[in-house]
Amino acid sequence: MRLVPLGGLEEVGRNAMFLEYGDDIVVIDLGLQFPNENMPGVDYIIPDATYLKQNKHKIRGVIITHAHYDHIGGIPYIVPQIGNPVVYAMPLTRAIIMKRQDDFKHLGAIKIETITTETVLKLGVFTIEFFHVNHNIPDTVGVAIRTPVGIICHTADFKFDNNPFDDKPADYGKIARLSQEGVLMLMSDSTGSQRTGHSISESTIYENLQEIFQSAKGRIIAATFASLISRIQQLIILAEKYDRKVVIEGYSMKSNVQLSQELGYIKAKKGTLIDIRDADHYPPERILVICTGAQGESGAALMRIAQREHKFIRFEEGDITIFSSSVIAGNERTVQGLKDVIYHQGAEVFDYGMMDIHAGGHAQQEDLKLMINLMRPKFFMPIHGHYFMLKLHAKLAISVGIPKENIIIGGNGRVIELTSDSAHITKEEVPANYVFVDGLGVGDVGEVVLRDRQMLAEDGIFVVIVIVDSKTGKVHTSPDIISRGFIYLRDNQDLLKYVRHKVKEIVEQHSTQRPINTPYIRDLLRDEIGQFLYQKTHRRPMVLPVVTEI
Repeated sequence: MRLVPLGGLEEVGRNAMFLEYGDDIVVIDLGLQFPNENMPGVDYIIPDATYLKQNKHKIRGVIITHAHYDHIGGIPYIVPQIGNPVVYAMPLTRAIIMKRQDDFKHLGAIKIETITTETVLKLGVFTIEFFHVNHNIPDTVGVAIRTPVGIICHTADFKFDNNPFDDKPADYGKIARLSQEGVLMLMSDSTGSQRTGHSISESTIYENLQEIFQSAKGRIIAATFASLISRIQQLIILAEKYDRKVVIEGYSMKSNVQLSQELGYIKAKKGTLIDIRDADHYPPERILVICTGAQGESGAALMRIAQREHKFIRFEEGDITIFSSSVIAGNERTVQGLKDVIYHQGAEVFDYGMMDIHAGGHAQQEDLKLMINLMRPKFFMPIHGHYFMLKLHAKLAISVGIPKENIIIGGNGRVIELTSDSAHITKEEVPANYVFVDGLGVGDVGEVVLRDRQMLAEDGIFVVIVIVDSKTGKVHTSPDIISRGFIYLRDNQDLLKYVRHKVKEIVEQHSTQRPINTPYIRDLLRDEIGQFLYQKTHRRPMVLPVVTEI
């Protein structure tokens, strides 16, 4: 049996993998990853589905563990291209996927069926069942796949919370039963492997949020992830307890709250949720705003409020702002700047660094060891995380008795072969490159385009426009120069004078033959003017020569 990760290893996000036995393939998750600062203009990154496209006749289904975008974000782009197999998902997960499909009708419809934790699927040679785990979005399930070589378990993103808020603990009974049957391989979430101890319970979060509500004298503005349904429910319950009306702000937040209400995951008394235009009818101490923007996103509701660009809400003296989310790596400076702006306007800020008002959705070290001890797998494979997270998770597995030689640290595209008594990484690899999504383009932005964008962002562009007399080879009028992001033309007249002289010299020296070799002159200008500009400025703008014959 072959197991192949297409994303999610050596990175956080883009989670996707497939299992293959003979003529049957089952896919688990198709997520996206957000770009880093070296990928200008890229909206997000999705898994490389080349192998799945080539073998779409084998695909029996796509299993989705939960509704976070790093597990569902690639669905609209990939599923129609791999034979449109049935997607299987829990009720909330299905609803969020289908709602998102409204934005991707041009890519084709998908088939999606609802599952429960009691569902048993027969997909080719695979028999698949599900077990409830705790995460920070409802309807997250681990996956147990019965294969011809043994049981393979995938934990999904998980944590253990024995006292969850508005949820039930993980299904220890089913996990124990799987363990008794014998788990061949456990694939387990590694995102929290560097954090010691146990995860904070959502009940603790609720108690700390309640302290803020008790002492708040003005309006409360709470920012969190739109997918953090349990936190939104906690805030609504506290608002009702302390006689506050609730305004939901942010497109994704409104959409998720509506879906969650329809499915019963969010409950609110009649009259609790009000339109933002009605908020002025109540004094500040009776208003709670739940909004997006805890990561400092430029277009999100919280940032618009802070920048005084929101149509209905302004920060006032006495307001309290709650950041009920962790800060994603790379957003620290933006979030800190946002907090400064909020403080300047007289509001107070609470975040997870000051008190326990947010808990991550990923198991920490003691929970990870507990999962391994409960499952007692023969082979262990850490997934979902940067390489150092996978290594730390492997170290934890060794500490609870998994033999080092039975631990597989895979990589994206690396083929892992499993038998009933062996597991190893083969020399075979399948394509697992980044596929960039930029606007309506999917995969049309490659390394060359990214390198051009990086160059433009770092050193700008320098355009030289020269007109050449095709009969004499002489430059007709002075070359035009356009500079963007490199130098300010008015302040660098001497440099421009030298450039024009050099352009004229290069063109006329190499225009002696007829017909004039325009591509050669263009390349020569690019190289020599680029070198000249570097000598004068120690910068390397993108030089674009335009040579026109008349």
